[in-house]
Amino acid sequence: MNKENSHISSYKDHLMVLSILITLTVLTVAITSIELSAFNTAAALLIATVKATIVLLYFMHLRFDQKVYLIMTVLVLALLVVVIGITVFDYIDR
Repeated sequence: MNKENSHISSYKDHLMVLSILITLTVLTVAITSIELSAFNTAAALLIATVKATIVLLYFMHLRFDQKVYLIMTVLVLALLVVVIGITVFDYIDR
C-alpha cells in the first residue's frame, strides 16, 4: 500500500497568507488613486500576479507538493503568456 505524505497547514500560516492577500488588495485599491498614467494597469496586474502566485503556492499546496506539479503549472502559465502575447502582437499589427 502506497502511503501518501500530506501537508497540514497551520492556522498561523493561513492567517499570514490572509493578511498578505488583504494588504495586497488594499494596495491594489490604493494604487487607483495615484496617477501613474499607463502604469496603473501594469501595477495592478503585477499585484494580481503576486496574489495569484500566493494562492497557487499555499491554498493549492504547490509549495508542499511534488515539484512536477509546480513545473507543469509553470509550463501551462508560460503557454498562456505566449498565446496572449501572440494575440496582442496580432492585434497591434492590424
